[in-house]
Amino acid sequence: MSSKWNVSGDFTKKQTISLKSSKSNILKKAAITTYLFTSLSSSYAFANEANTNAFEKIYHVYVGDTYLGAVSNEETVTEMIETKEQEAQKLYQDYNLDVNSNVTLVPEQVFSYETDDSTTLSKLKEENIVEADSYALQIDGKPIVYLKDQADFNKTMRLLKLQYVTEAELQKYEANASLETLPALAAKETRIKEIKVVEAISGGETKVSPDQIVTPTKAVEYLKTGSLEKETYAVQPGDVLGTIASAHNLSTAQIMELNPGLTEDSLLQIDQEINVTVEKPLVNVEVVKEKNTLAEIPFEKIVKEDETMFKGETVVKQEGSKGKKEVSYLISQVNGAVVEKTVTNETVLTEPVDSITVEGTKVISSRGTGNFAWPAVGGYISSQMGSRWGSYHRGIDIARPSNYDIKASDNGIVTATGWDGTYGQRIIINHNNGYETIYAHLSEINVSVGQVVPQGSVIGIMGSTGRSTGTHLHFEMHKNGALVNPLSYLNY
Repeated sequence: MSSKWNVSGDFTKKQTISLKSSKSNILKKAAITTYLFTSLSSSYAFANEANTNAFEKIYHVYVGDTYLGAVSNEETVTEMIETKEQEAQKLYQDYNLDVNSNVTLVPEQVFSYETDDSTTLSKLKEENIVEADSYALQIDGKPIVYLKDQADFNKTMRLLKLQYVTEAELQKYEANASLETLPALAAKETRIKEIKVVEAISGGETKVSPDQIVTPTKAVEYLKTGSLEKETYAVQPGDVLGTIASAHNLSTAQIMELNPGLTEDSLLQIDQEINVTVEKPLVNVEVVKEKNTLAEIPFEKIVKEDETMFKGETVVKQEGSKGKKEVSYLISQVNGAVVEKTVTNETVLTEPVDSITVEGTKVISSRGTGNFAWPAVGGYISSQMGSRWGSYHRGIDIARPSNYDIKASDNGIVTATGWDGTYGQRIIINHNNGYETIYAHLSEINVSVGQVVPQGSVIGIMGSTGRSTGTHLHFEMHKNGALVNPLSYLNY
């Protein structure tokens, strides 16, 4: 620093000394620079000596590189520092504080100078001159958060891992870390292979304002979210999740993810606190797990055809059974979300057994295939099977076809034709496989009893005979003598 005062070509000499507080006996690091004037000639020295009483000493106060002003008495600065130190010790009892390491007093002798002590001391009072020993958590060499000491740094790193694994899992992982070779995984066993922070994390001692030091819990919250405090929104009248999300540049899905328990149908309460903090993790924790599971091996369904068996007949030759295998995986999770799953090994424990079914292919026109075709040319179902008009409707009614031809629904033999009470003109076909179909209300019958009819052949014409309200077909089906619903069997 240059001289505050210089006289007639003379030069100054700077001397730095350290003082200790008489009250606290704590070493003060304030550098006090004293300027001593020297004489180049005896005549000037005499004049200087004659005017010694004209000089006054003042003290320039700096905090770091910031100049606050001058004071007339260094004791006032010392007292201010001691006061701030006492206040800090009460407020930060657990910290190792250094109160005035960045305060510098520079004394100067002047002929005449009026200092504004109160203004300078007021500025000094407002300055943060208290620093504490701390341990900085650094990401890629840049300090991100400050902790009390290295022990808190270690706690923070452990607590960060515990956000994504349980205490039991972490303890087991730490115990396994000392083993040269891990034992083989048992069936249905999972263990952690690796836990690591993706970013380069380091730590180092430093000094900071004590109000910048946080607990391990707060540090983890900051590392996970990018914020020390969650931003919340108090619900206002008329708010819904969609409007709240839009106002905070979020989607409704993000709002629900940030607030477990909320759904799109949730009834919001006035002044209800909604978390709207978008997490922007400063670090990413990767957990790699080894998992061993038992999985089923599906069996194949094999169908073989047999031309000696009638179409529609099936025989199960061999029942199928699932196999079993042991599968090992490596599962990578980043911040709790699965990002990769890789199969590392498969061991078959039980081979699957294929199911084998034999189906008949032999078709004769007198025997049904078991697959029933729509018995009309188009049309729609005008009345379903079931209760109707105080009685029970035993089949389905088909009306408004493209033309009035009635077709055999499957191969079979005609066993009855002609008038039958409320059915009017009707035809009955036995399909020789347990099924029987009835076609009623016909205006014309084109087959006779004993006639073999193939599937799709025209057997009559639609009409309105018997108990009928209009031209339609009443189609009825029996299986092994019992009435069944045709809609469960028709292909339409």
